Amino acid sequence: MTRFTHMFCRRARLEFGRLLGAALSPCRCFHAELVRPDSSGLPVVHHSQYVCDLPANHRFPMEKFPRVLHYLIQDQVITEKQEYLDNFINGRINEQEQRRTGFPWSKGLVRRCRYETGGTLLAAEVALHRGLACSTAGGTHHAFPSFGSGFCLLNDLAVAAKYLTSSSPGRKVLIVDLDVHQGDGTAFIFKDEPCVFTFSVHCGKNFPVRKQQSDLDVSVEDELEDKEYLSTVEAHLPSLLEIFRPDLVLYDAGVDPHWEDELGRLRLTDRGLYRRDLYVMKTVVSRGVPVAAVIGGGYSRDIDKLALRHSIVHRAATQVWRECGM
Repeated sequence: MTRFTHMFCRRARLEFGRLLGAALSPCRCFHAELVRPDSSGLPVVHHSQYVCDLPANHRFPMEKFPRVLHYLIQDQVITEKQEYLDNFINGRINEQEQRRTGFPWSKGLVRRCRYETGGTLLAAEVALHRGLACSTAGGTHHAFPSFGSGFCLLNDLAVAAKYLTSSSPGRKVLIVDLDVHQGDGTAFIFKDEPCVFTFSVHCGKNFPVRKQQSDLDVSVEDELEDKEYLSTVEAHLPSLLEIFRPDLVLYDAGVDPHWEDELGRLRLTDRGLYRRDLYVMKTVVSRGVPVAAVIGGGYSRDIDKLALRHSIVHRAATQVWRECGM
């Protein structure tokens, strides 16, 4: 196995503006550990700093991130507003704001968010060059420009989309969000951005209670199973690709639609998630559009089982990579 280090030098990113600068500084470079058994395989972005310490018995399954990588290697799958950012990064977050995010503030939490955001941006840039790439984290779609919410502090999808459209005028990004919860923060951020289209399929009676307006929202009922769920995605994705014609798709492959998920209310199986991910990425890639995938939400006390579930998107991506001759 070879290990590659990709650097994002701060000086080369100055034109991105204050948002990404605040997310990734004061580190002068972002070092992403991009692990692959060979350079011709599916690019997978991972970093050991995707984790941080949390209080004992905290509901967020922080340890899932290194375990996702563990299972990918074991199974040979891989052979916001400046004021809010400043306050978050420097620890000026009050108790009420911390309760809203679901996390107690710490320096480790700030570091983790920076790496996660950088990892999503790196995956997106790699996808533009290679056609398909995945991160082992990401999908913090509940974060707004001025506050965090629902275990999301910095909206990595929004940062990546904003940077990529700002750095290349005319570039269009489609965000396909199949997490069980609506991507309310992402929808709000891009509500007036014609170069970014937000598409969310989510459980209508789940968090957040107050939904935002995506460019296309598909609200599904509780207990929806594999066949009906996939039919819903199939009914909308091809036409979106044809009409919007994106230059890149950011795919949030949340596994919380799974029937065993503690915070989901749908009935998808492992096979259903695999078929979903395979369909989305193959449909996009077959049209010549690059895809960068993040793992999104997933909640279980059984970390190993959850990590395996999160690795489904990487396994599906590997199949797409091989079948499409990438």
